[in-house]
Amino acid sequence: MAGATEHVVYVVDDDQGMLDSTVWLLESVGLKALPFTSGAEFLGACDASLDACVLLDVRMPGMGGLNVQEEMRARELNLPIIFVSGHADVPIVVRAFKAGAHDFIEKPYNEQLLLDSVHQALSNCAANRSGNQGHDALQARLLTLTPRERDVLLPLVQGYTTREIAEQLGVSAKTVDLYRSRVMKRMQASTLPDLVGMAIAAQLVDPLKLR
Repeated sequence: MAGATEHVVYVVDDDQGMLDSTVWLLESVGLKALPFTSGAEFLGACDASLDACVLLDVRMPGMGGLNVQEEMRARELNLPIIFVSGHADVPIVVRAFKAGAHDFIEKPYNEQLLLDSVHQALSNCAANRSGNQGHDALQARLLTLTPRERDVLLPLVQGYTTREIAEQLGVSAKTVDLYRSRVMKRMQASTLPDLVGMAIAAQLVDPLKLR
């Protein structure tokens, strides 16, 4: 099975000739291509933990590409989808993009255009995964804060001074400074702007409502 760091392209097309040529093209530039002749077969094998994208034919017997896209969303298989079709009428294209498609390419496709789209989709997948991992790490650090540290964190990132926070909490300024240093350490923030950025990323504060 492919490792989590390996770039994988799922190719789903009921046309065996088209499937074989697409797989050959992808493998010629060093990508791992996994071929499937039906949407159901692909859904049974799809691993959303991989850095991957999906080349998906629109018109296939049984489960068509748009139905596969809907089923992927229902199963939270959040991989970029590039639709390929020889019948790219406007309503289908609009529906695909509204449902989050990365790209829509007409057959017969330009090989370089297809490869460029695949590389962009894989880059987006890796960036999204990295962002999700960073968000998870941020949430984990937030969970290490004590209730009192959280009480200091919120007004701190909202722009209140040490004296104002002390008055709000009914403690001395020296105590607020102590909690502030502990919050900075637990959150791994070297500066106050770093801490503010983390709070915005964690949706603890609205950047438009900061002082």
